[in-house]
Amino acid sequence: MRRKLAVTVSVAVLLAAAVVARADALDHERAEALAQLSVLADRSHDAAQRTDHLSGAVAQAEQDTADRAAVLAVRPAFLEELSTLAAVLRGADGKVDTAAHLASARSAQETVRAERHDPDTVVAATATVEALTQKVGTEVAGWQASQSAGPGGPVWTSSGPDGYARVRAALDRVGGGGVGLYESSSCAGGTSPACANSNGYIKYRADITGWSDGRLNWAMAHELAHIHQFRVWGALTSSGAYATMFGGDPEFLANCMAVVRGFPGSVGCSGEQQTWASGIWVGVVR
Repeated sequence: MRRKLAVTVSVAVLLAAAVVARADALDHERAEALAQLSVLADRSHDAAQRTDHLSGAVAQAEQDTADRAAVLAVRPAFLEELSTLAAVLRGADGKVDTAAHLASARSAQETVRAERHDPDTVVAATATVEALTQKVGTEVAGWQASQSAGPGGPVWTSSGPDGYARVRAALDRVGGGGVGLYESSSCAGGTSPACANSNGYIKYRADITGWSDGRLNWAMAHELAHIHQFRVWGALTSSGAYATMFGGDPEFLANCMAVVRGFPGSVGCSGEQQTWASGIWVGVVR
C-alpha cells in the first residue's frame, strides 16, 4: 500500500513538473512572439516613414520640374529681348554713354540665369531689358538730332587740331563719346569757357586747351551733365527735391553730377546731393 502510494505521489510530482515546464516553455514562446511582433511593428513603422518620405520627395521633385518648365517657357522671350538690346548697344557705340544701361542688362541676365522656380521673375527681367532697349534708342535718336543741329563751319578755328583733339579726348574720357563738340567764343558772350547746347552739343573757348588735365576733365564732365539735364528738363524743373537740395540751380547740380563721375570741382556736394544727382545721369528724377 505504501509502495503504491509512493508511486502515485511520484507520478503526481512528475506530472506537476511537466506542467510547470510546459508553462515555462509557453511563457518563453510568448515572450519571443511578443519580441518578434515588436520588431515587425518597428519595421512596419520605419517602412511607413520611408514611404511618406519618398512620397514627399516625389511630390517635391514633380513640383520642381513643373516650376523649371514654367521658367524655361518664358526664357526665350528674355533672350530675344537681350539680343535686341545688344544690337541697339552696338549701334549706340561712340554716340551715347551706355555704361549704366549695360550694367542693368547684365544684372537682369544674372537674375534670370539664377532663377529656377519663379517665371514672373524672368518676365520682369524681360520687361527691364525691353525698357533699356527703348531708352538707348531714344538717346541715340537724340544724339543724331544733335549732330544735324550743330553749328555750321569747322569744329575748331584758333585752337588748332591738337587743341581740339585734347578737349575731345577729355569729353570722351568723362563719358561724352559721340556728343558734338565745337570751338566757339560765344558762350555767355565769351565770358564762359564752355557751355552746353540744349540741342545736345558742347562748345568750348580756345584757351581751355591749355588747362590741366584735371580741370579740363572737370569742365567737360560739368558740360556733359548739362546735356543730361536737358534730356529730363521738364521733370527736373518740376521737382521739389531739385528746388530744395540744389536751389533750382543747374550749375550746382552739374557740379554734383561731375563729382559723381569722379571729377570734382571747387564746389563740394553732400552724400545726399550726390546720390540724387547720380539719377540724372540715367534719366531718373527722384
